[in-house]
Amino acid sequence: MEETVNIGLIGFGTIGSGVVATLNQNIQLLESKVNKKVNLKRIVDLDITTDRGVEVKPGVLSTNVDDILEDDEIDIVIELVGGYQPALNFILKAMENGKHVVTANKALLAKHWQEITDSAQKNGVRIAFEASVGGGIPLLAPLNDGLTANNIETIYGIINGTANYILTKMAAEGLDFDTVLKEAQEMGYAEADPTFDIEGHDTAQKLIILSILGFGVYVKQERFHVEGITRITPDDIRFAREELESVIKLLAIAQITDGELEIRVHPTLVPETHLLAAVNDVFNAVYLVGDVVGPVLMYGAGAGMMPTASAVVADCIDIIQDMERPVAYGPKETRVEKIKDISEVESKYYLRITALDEPGVLHSISGVLSDLDISIESVSQKKADKGEAVPIFIVTHHALEKNVQEALTLIDQMDFVKEETVLIRLL
Repeated sequence: MEETVNIGLIGFGTIGSGVVATLNQNIQLLESKVNKKVNLKRIVDLDITTDRGVEVKPGVLSTNVDDILEDDEIDIVIELVGGYQPALNFILKAMENGKHVVTANKALLAKHWQEITDSAQKNGVRIAFEASVGGGIPLLAPLNDGLTANNIETIYGIINGTANYILTKMAAEGLDFDTVLKEAQEMGYAEADPTFDIEGHDTAQKLIILSILGFGVYVKQERFHVEGITRITPDDIRFAREELESVIKLLAIAQITDGELEIRVHPTLVPETHLLAAVNDVFNAVYLVGDVVGPVLMYGAGAGMMPTASAVVADCIDIIQDMERPVAYGPKETRVEKIKDISEVESKYYLRITALDEPGVLHSISGVLSDLDISIESVSQKKADKGEAVPIFIVTHHALEKNVQEALTLIDQMDFVKEETVLIRLL
């Protein structure tokens, strides 16, 4: 074991500390897998004085990123800075200097995918990003390699732990969204500004990466529907459970039919019999269907220091095992001929309409739906005193999205409707 592979780590925060801990703990195992010496030569961070609780050899820490990027002996650069800049510049410069890159930065990949992968191709290096989706779940490598015998037909993902925790807690305890969000923040499951997670943007960025590997097409977030969970109430969750035998999940959906790719993120009613219905708390899962293998479920911890570090270090080992392997991400030729707009999607819908309890209300609502070819499967209304606003729960048969949206625009303009109608699509 004479050959040494040197690694440089940019970013010594939570995940970076986990990477160092993993290398310290399992270095003999890792070196036995690659039959080479694996050396963490340099760690760069703006703060090199705070104790991270992990052992670092003398002389390894630095505040100068060029100690990694300009060091000809460093073979692999791990980028754990996060965000867009300076992370993008670090990655591109590392590649230009002939270094392979490992990152967990899904936001950067989703926004600058083409630029980053073009640079990897041009410079003959690899970019690995297993940790960017699903934390410690071995997900992207199987999708890119182990399932290559398949045309992927469907990808459904619960890939944001914050949103999944909130919905799980609301369902278990009957609490409202704001109460559970505050609790999630106190427990460290939600950021001080949780917008990115609860409005679906984090899920969307991860779905972009999954779609590249699954369908060979890069779709910018601006091109597909993204919706969060902030309007979900205990009434919605209760109705889903009691009347539809379903649970509400923030779902990433990508599926191809006759060359048309549906790609969207939104709350979804998932039948209790579906495997994804049992994915609770901060856990993540991706359910996919291949034309040969059939359904596959990958489940595990979607975030956290050690699960994410596990994926980062695994990427390093994969690169070391085959540094000469050409860069390849997803199918070389895509089957996607068109990105289907959300308005063209057909689904069953759950509607919660808050309206005054007056004669003729249901007749007016059903008339609008009927005029737009939307057939009602069931209607339920809470009892209330006359003149009080109450929720009306409607489940439709399959209908065209643009017709449903037009119907809701008309319904919400009616004098007896007192809140914007909530719509949740059924899986």
